[in-house]
Amino acid sequence: MDNLVDQSVDGLAPLARRESSERVNDIAALRAFIVDGNYASGDRLPSERELIVELGMSRNALRKALDALDHDGTIWRHVGKGTFVAAQDGQPNVGAIEQLSRQMTPVRMIQARLCIEPSLAREAAIHASRSAIVQMNQAKDAARAASTWAEYETHDDLFHRRVAQASDNILLLTLFDHLNAVRRAVSGGTVVRATARPTAEHTSFDEHDRIAAAIEARDPHAAHLAMRGHIGSVSHRLFGEV
Repeated sequence: MDNLVDQSVDGLAPLARRESSERVNDIAALRAFIVDGNYASGDRLPSERELIVELGMSRNALRKALDALDHDGTIWRHVGKGTFVAAQDGQPNVGAIEQLSRQMTPVRMIQARLCIEPSLAREAAIHASRSAIVQMNQAKDAARAASTWAEYETHDDLFHRRVAQASDNILLLTLFDHLNAVRRAVSGGTVVRATARPTAEHTSFDEHDRIAAAIEARDPHAAHLAMRGHIGSVSHRLFGEV
């Protein structure tokens, strides 16, 4: 019996590696399709039925590849409307982003966020789909569970993008992506951390909870205030009063 168990477990490893390799290939094929097709920010991709034929994938494999590109911000999806290409750092306005980042200070960056992100949270409270709320909460919870600052910042970034995505407005999402690209260029590597990972008392955790709760409760005013309070709190920690 022990031998049978050992053999079955040993057999799982090659299978898992093969499935992982196939998934990586599927994601690469979908990404190449977008690039080779010259799809730009805001362009709608073909339907799932068409993509299955074009890429020669099963429906399940395609959906896993779409999930991966949705998670990393390459695409934006909305039930009933389709799948769209999101703004990327490397897409055509990268020169403008670099130029803007050279002219922006961290304080000016915070001021821009205070103008834009609370409004995105308000729109999200009005328009978020159930799936958008689930994805927002997943990013929020992953940020709280992060074991390093780098991991936290990745999930924190995704949480804010999920809020923008929940606004259900491709123009507002594209605006957020450009804002976030400039923010990364302005603040990247400048924050000094005193600990190896966020502590349990890190104030952003509760602030994220309040933002997500207000959006899920469909309370635009509370969502606006919660996001404004969060960005103000981040600003106060880093720069004092702005």
